[in-house]
Amino acid sequence: QVQLVESGGGLAQPGGSLRLSCAASGQTFRSFSMAWFRQSPGKEREFVAATSFNEAATYYGDSVKGRFTISKGNGKLTVHLQMNNLKPEDTAVYYCAADESGLLSKIGDRYDYWGQGTQVTVSS
Repeated sequence: QVQLVESGGGLAQPGGSLRLSCAASGQTFRSFSMAWFRQSPGKEREFVAATSFNEAATYYGDSVKGRFTISKGNGKLTVHLQMNNLKPEDTAVYYCAADESGLLSKIGDRYDYWGQGTQVTVSS
């Protein structure tokens, strides 16, 4: 079993920045991908970003392109989400997800493991 733990959420002003982190533990696989999704009250789950550990590739949702950056951390199977130029519309619970296929996908159902989520609030 793989466990995912998110951290770094909090309160930011519009135009500010936050950096989220997700660490995977437990059994992992040779091919592995990790992603970020978010969900706000009354809305469907939205894809944010994804990266693969078996190839140099990233994928971003349209609403965050140019503002958010996903990167691989120094630790074992750790990813970060650098969020810049935050907007009130970015307010949501952000979830880390992992997929043992190693493929990038914006479809949440394709991911095998999920974290508990971390709250991000953008407000003045």
